[in-house]
Amino acid sequence: MKENNKNKRENKKGNVKKNTNTKIKTKQAKQTKQNLKNPKKPKKKKIWKKILLIILLLLLVAGGVFAYKVYKNGGGLSGILATAVGHDENTKKNLGEFKCLVLGISTDEQGALLTDTIMVASYNPNTQKATLLSIPRDTYTGKNPAKATAYEKINSIYSRKQDPQDVLDAVNNITGLNLQYYVIVKTEGFIKLVDAIDGVTFNVPIDMDYDDPSQDLHIHLKAGEQKLDGDKAEQLVRFRHNNDGTSYPEEYGDNDLGRMRTQREFIMAVIKQTAKVENIFKLGEILDVAEENVITNVDFNVIKDYIPYAVEFNTDNLLTAALPGTTPPWNETNGVSIFVVDKKQTATLIQELFYDRDNPEEETDGENTTTNATNSTNTTSSTSTISTKSKSEIKVEVINGTGTSSNLQQAVDSLKRAGYNVTRTGVTNTTPKTVIMNKKNIGDAVLEGIEQTLEVGTIQDSESSSSKVDVTIILGRDYN
Repeated sequence: MKENNKNKRENKKGNVKKNTNTKIKTKQAKQTKQNLKNPKKPKKKKIWKKILLIILLLLLVAGGVFAYKVYKNGGGLSGILATAVGHDENTKKNLGEFKCLVLGISTDEQGALLTDTIMVASYNPNTQKATLLSIPRDTYTGKNPAKATAYEKINSIYSRKQDPQDVLDAVNNITGLNLQYYVIVKTEGFIKLVDAIDGVTFNVPIDMDYDDPSQDLHIHLKAGEQKLDGDKAEQLVRFRHNNDGTSYPEEYGDNDLGRMRTQREFIMAVIKQTAKVENIFKLGEILDVAEENVITNVDFNVIKDYIPYAVEFNTDNLLTAALPGTTPPWNETNGVSIFVVDKKQTATLIQELFYDRDNPEEETDGENTTTNATNSTNTTSSTSTISTKSKSEIKVEVINGTGTSSNLQQAVDSLKRAGYNVTRTGVTNTTPKTVIMNKKNIGDAVLEGIEQTLEVGTIQDSESSSSKVDVTIILGRDYN
């Protein structure tokens, strides 16, 4: 009996233990099932938060460094582009003036290459000054004009052997420049470029009506400001004279001189309108046009160093001119129409256009300036000094922007009669108003005297420590 009771008690304990284990397992199973439905990832969330925080901090640091470099590179679009291509604040200082020969070529129906445009172009990123010098197509490259042939004209050199170096050598010989680079632009590329920037607004100087079936060239443009597409732009820059023999008016520059002037002014318009911010998004299309239609020995690494600073170029700093010389009578040049360069005038012009503009003037010893040493602010900067030079000591530069060549000489003569020392002259694009720019803080009385002499002009302060003149006058169309 006692043994039976003991067995019953042991069985009961075993059942209780078994039931307890079953409940625990059931509970664990439910918990496992619940965890599968709602998994917890506290550790992963913390890891991602840390990663995102690190990325954000890195972006902030990188952005700050980039912004600082942009600031050191001058800020604005120029600073952004300079930083993007790896420049620092010293890169621009080490860039010299870039000069190159620019040739515009077309092809006639017989496949002959015609050199319609010959120019020397320069750009200095440190002074933000540029130059376009036109070379007449008929410029004689031989030694004896009395025995001239058409093959000795500069526009025939490229068509003979299609070697740009031959043209480069000829231009260097004429100008005395040591040009190393050339850029040859096909007519097709010129047309596509104008179309790529959605046309160019330009004031066509005269009615143009000309047809040359041998070149498949047909020019029909009306005078006045208008938007020119690529086809009309080609007509504009290739025009010399009308079917009836008439050409540009003499004061503008007839035939080839007129065409060169129109080409220079149109190029200025293209530069100004291409440099718009919205055209940055068309850079790929522009580069594609260049790749297909431009022949050059300029390395891309050279170009990319200048681009960041060229985007902020102001065409008001562009000087344009044509090679000086004469066109002798046909009976003196073997019946061939040629242009003979004036070597002396050319040397002077080259010096003014490509050297004098960028050479800083030597520091003065201060004997021609006065400062107020007793002034409580003790200001001794150039902005507080007034030149005490007499009229004959003041160096005056006259730039002709009237569009009429005779106006330049008229202004120079008037200033010299009044006692002013005109040391430099030049030509720029046509501008509506005459401006008298104070480069060396000249006194108001002298500037007002210049204004009275010219009977026109607005006085502006434009001080420049590197200027080689005291006053620069830009003659506008309001000058008669």
